[in-house]
Amino acid sequence: MHRRGFLLGCTALGACDSVALARSIEASADRRSGGRSEDVPRAWTRSLLVDPHGQPLKAGEIPERRTLLFHYPFVGTPAFLLNLGRPTRRAVELQTEDRDRYTWAGGVGARRSVVAFSAICAHKLAYPTREISFIDFRADASPASRRRDVIHCCAEHSQYDPADGARVLSGPAQQPLAAIVLEHEPATDRLYATATQGGELFERFFASFEMKLSLEHGDRAMQPSADVCVVQPIEAYCRQLMRCA
Repeated sequence: MHRRGFLLGCTALGACDSVALARSIEASADRRSGGRSEDVPRAWTRSLLVDPHGQPLKAGEIPERRTLLFHYPFVGTPAFLLNLGRPTRRAVELQTEDRDRYTWAGGVGARRSVVAFSAICAHKLAYPTREISFIDFRADASPASRRRDVIHCCAEHSQYDPADGARVLSGPAQQPLAAIVLEHEPATDRLYATATQGGELFERFFASFEMKLSLEHGDRAMQPSADVCVVQPIEAYCRQLMRCA
């Protein structure tokens, strides 16, 4: 998407944070030109994760194998927070559709079981809306997913492994879900979202769903997330979860 078109899209959505917008455009341009290493996480707002009552979320109290949702690094970009109930791998080598390589550090928390990823499918950008979500975490196997503990998108049946950096397991997606970098504070067990890593799709996402996002989030969709992000079960955010059998 051209820079001018993206800026016009931003204007249509409302006021945007100029620094964050410039960073997003610059990162996208650098990725196309090969001038930036994908191995370096892109820092955004350091956001404390809290429950719907505003209390800091503790890693050790996150329910296992349930889909939790928050919005990061922008108000309009949803992300999954998952406690997989088991340690993840460390230093997972991955690559984007453009073949930029990066290393996912693995889960955080006492058991290294807490992970976060963009909830925007890497194929056709399906994402959780207030009305419906075609993508979520599947703890149990089904005729559609056939695997346990995967992120499954019913739109085209792409599957991702959250214990392995959201690597693509099957389906048409050509790259892992972008990772949300989490910081764990051992003394308090608190969690912070601090950065993103991997193949971001935010520019294309905002261009594709400009009108829909403006209806859901008003003129705040492209604003950076605040220093506090509310985390809630996906069932509390979406009226319907598409299970595709």
